[in-house]
Amino acid sequence: MKHKIFTVLVAAAASLPLAAQQTTINPYQYRIQKEVSARKGAVVSAHPLASQAGLLVMQKGGNAFDAAIATQLALAVVYPNAGNLGGGGFMVARLANGKTISLDYRETAPAKAHRDMYLDAQGNVDGDKSVNGHLSSGVPGTVAGLFETLPYAKLPFRTLIQPAIDLAVKGFTISQREAASLNGLQQDLKKYNTQSNALMRDKPWQAGDTLFQPELGATLLRIRDEGAKGFYEGKTAALIVAEMQRGGGLITPDDLKSYRARWRTPHRFMYKGHEVVSMPLPSSGGILLHQMLKMVENKPLPSYGFLSPMATHLMVEAERRAYADRAEFMGDPDHVAVPEKQLTSEAYIKMRMQDYVAGVAGKSSQVKPGVVRKESEETTHISIIDDRGNAVAVTTTLNNSYGSKTFVGGAGFLLNDEMDDFSAKPGVPNMYGAVGGQANAIAPGKRMLSSMTPTLVLKGGKPFLVVGTPGGTTIPTSVYQTIIDIIDFKLPTAKAVNGPKFHHQWLPDEIATEPSFPESTRKRLEQMGYNLKQRGAIGRTEVIRVLPNGSFEAVADGRGDDSAAGY
Repeated sequence: MKHKIFTVLVAAAASLPLAAQQTTINPYQYRIQKEVSARKGAVVSAHPLASQAGLLVMQKGGNAFDAAIATQLALAVVYPNAGNLGGGGFMVARLANGKTISLDYRETAPAKAHRDMYLDAQGNVDGDKSVNGHLSSGVPGTVAGLFETLPYAKLPFRTLIQPAIDLAVKGFTISQREAASLNGLQQDLKKYNTQSNALMRDKPWQAGDTLFQPELGATLLRIRDEGAKGFYEGKTAALIVAEMQRGGGLITPDDLKSYRARWRTPHRFMYKGHEVVSMPLPSSGGILLHQMLKMVENKPLPSYGFLSPMATHLMVEAERRAYADRAEFMGDPDHVAVPEKQLTSEAYIKMRMQDYVAGVAGKSSQVKPGVVRKESEETTHISIIDDRGNAVAVTTTLNNSYGSKTFVGGAGFLLNDEMDDFSAKPGVPNMYGAVGGQANAIAPGKRMLSSMTPTLVLKGGKPFLVVGTPGGTTIPTSVYQTIIDIIDFKLPTAKAVNGPKFHHQWLPDEIATEPSFPESTRKRLEQMGYNLKQRGAIGRTEVIRVLPNGSFEAVADGRGDDSAAGY
């Protein structure tokens, strides 16, 4: 990032919509809006400028899919922690005609990847190699995903990418939160890069500095003019391959040229009169959400109360059992047979909860995966809706914050460290503590198991909620809790988004809680036998709720600079 001082970002927890007709984006003076009411369209994302980019193209005649493309491209510029060209993601959407679709543009392992590539001579996992630097990167899928989405949009691609180009070339002012994040990144940038890049700086970044990214702008121009080939072939591809060769990475020209996004069948199920539509494998999110919600559906959750000891106890035990199954059975369905129907069957889910004892903490040493017949949390989520009936939930990621910490020299974007989402060795946890087995072992061309959970909740066949969050393995549990908070506990949307979150993932056997988690509930859970561990913020949930009068209530999470926009 180069620097130049304009105006400092003004943060405001406003509840008013943006100007009725937005014609341009001011990248030097903008504000954060946490709650917006709208009737024609709404966007919630991790950055106010990205939300404005999505809103802008809708006001130019685009729909929710136009906004999804424009917002993702803008995030690649203004939110380098997770917005990206060098990563991947998932989309779950409902079309205006009522059809639901899901798109998988998850990264893949390079052709030269192999099962034991992160093991040392003694057979131990070298965790740094799977998390930082060139060897941690899978083949990026984001650009392919954008062009697969394009047929559902209305505007030309060059219109959708222009806000991102402008933000890269003309720059934008950064917030205090962004400045602190970039300052904390400097040592890693020096360690894991072979050339200088826009984020490097000798003196500290400050709020109000302007970030210029001319190399990223040039890459975006190539994508604008040449389409997906402007990334997977030609100059950009050559720059990626040259970077791999300088740093010992594995991605080749053939890996890039052969990458394809895949359309999947959405994972659907009913919960208390609502249809939940979520992401199927290779994301574990849809199955986990299905299992967890169904495990508690027949229990009197509303009578227990929001964040009460009994409600948290029950919900944690559902999380424990679902994540045990994740570790054993789930992986890329194109490479392994996953018993999805059994894992989500009524009989199986009932069996999984047979050993639940109210008031007594379970033990992960005793709760094993079920028996079936022989399947930084820095991510970013976008929720979008329009008045035509289109609703789009998109979650994309570089995996860790700033991915591999490695820029593609001359191209201006960071590469992912998604290879860490494979199981480097059965039984050994990854950076998020998630344990995996053979189903998620590394193999050439394979997609690594994900936790991303972009989700729609339909009521009477029409959109009711658009929801998702970043947060690594905490993603499914945050979406699960948000849905329960709204449907079961009848919470206002803002309270469901910003209320204290908790998380259990089987191993380690502990409940992670945010600092604001109720002390009375904490003490009672400890008396039951649970081990509780306080941590920082869990996720950044973005929710759009359709109200009975048909208007949209868009809420951005207060845990970051996330912002809502609508009209």
